[in-house]
Amino acid sequence: MSRFDAVVERLHALHPRLIDLSLGRLQRLLGQLDHPECRLPPVIHVAGTNGKGSTTAFLRAIAEASGLHAHVYTSPHLVRLNERFRVAGELVSDETLTATLAEIEAVNAGAEITVFEVLTAAAFVLFARNPAEICLLEVGLGGRFDATNVIPTPAAAAITSISIDHQDFLGDTLAQIAGEKAGIIKPGAPAITGHQMPEAAAVLEAAAIECGTRLHVLGRDFHAEAHDGGLCFTDDQGTLILPAPGLIGAHQVENAAIAIAALRQSGLGLPDAAYAGIAGAEWPARLQRLRRLAGTLPAGWELWLDGGHNPGAGLILAEQARRWADRPLHLVVGMKQSKDAAEFLRPLLPLVTSVTAVSEPGQHLALPVEAIIAASGGMARPGPTVAAALASLKRDGVPARVLICGSLYLAGLVLEAEEAG
Repeated sequence: MSRFDAVVERLHALHPRLIDLSLGRLQRLLGQLDHPECRLPPVIHVAGTNGKGSTTAFLRAIAEASGLHAHVYTSPHLVRLNERFRVAGELVSDETLTATLAEIEAVNAGAEITVFEVLTAAAFVLFARNPAEICLLEVGLGGRFDATNVIPTPAAAAITSISIDHQDFLGDTLAQIAGEKAGIIKPGAPAITGHQMPEAAAVLEAAAIECGTRLHVLGRDFHAEAHDGGLCFTDDQGTLILPAPGLIGAHQVENAAIAIAALRQSGLGLPDAAYAGIAGAEWPARLQRLRRLAGTLPAGWELWLDGGHNPGAGLILAEQARRWADRPLHLVVGMKQSKDAAEFLRPLLPLVTSVTAVSEPGQHLALPVEAIIAASGGMARPGPTVAAALASLKRDGVPARVLICGSLYLAGLVLEAEEAG
């Protein structure tokens, strides 16, 4: 076992639960570390059920197109823990991350704390020690009691699409979940959001009013639409004609728009030309086309990967499936035990040619193949692995698309196999 793995394994033993939404433990630790969270460059804080990772990717792409060095903290990682930490534009090295975690472990001195809280502390320490002009923080879970919410007032708070997910931690209703996401809205910080269901929109508006700040809403305060193969964005500062977002899917127009609006309201004063950076955004496992693993499929077939795993993501993928109506679409689905597989699959099932259920060895808390088959109403057949599923697809000479989806944990294993080649 490497020193890096040994530190992470010890950290897992410091709290009986993987997730325990609270701020007190981290605030205590950050105090012992001389409050690095108070020594960050201007922060854009991003929450939401779906789209927050993509929005963060657009924020980074725009910032870097303007010549800024950006700190970026995201979660979860797909293949390597280092993916969560981008320090002034570069992924943190194993050596630096190991040393930082060991330092924090020593300062914490065995006190109860979750792994995510330690990782968040590590991000703040790394970011405070290295100069940059902007810091992008993606919420891990919820918002109000998420570890990232220990920061002082950000330059802007962005909230992407809200839907039902993580009910065990955030509540059973859309209003309750929106209330948790709204916890990142703070006095003095502009808040930005996209299209929301009325129940969620009302909660966000009320939270902004309570904080005495303005909620900038897509379709009301700023506008974005696909235009001549690109994107047209308009707000109170004017109109931008931009290239198409670098991430695939109609929903990415909204995510890109939220990122643009957040930066334009943040006071950072980026030049208009920088916003063309949306074309260079990259984010793994978000409608990502795979090349090496596609070599196992017939010539002309396409293989895609998406980590979407909740009902909202199912609706987004269904919209993309309609755009892919030019050829058959085969789903390969693996999910986590706590997810609502039936609601995720419901909008997709009428649009696909076949569904294959998988559960990879080593896939964290994987839902059994039989449960996915039941959730599909019996339409799905067992893989039971991705490799077996791809090998078993009917090859009738018609070029087709295959979409592997349902879990970020599954996506990580697939990407690891993709990169192994």
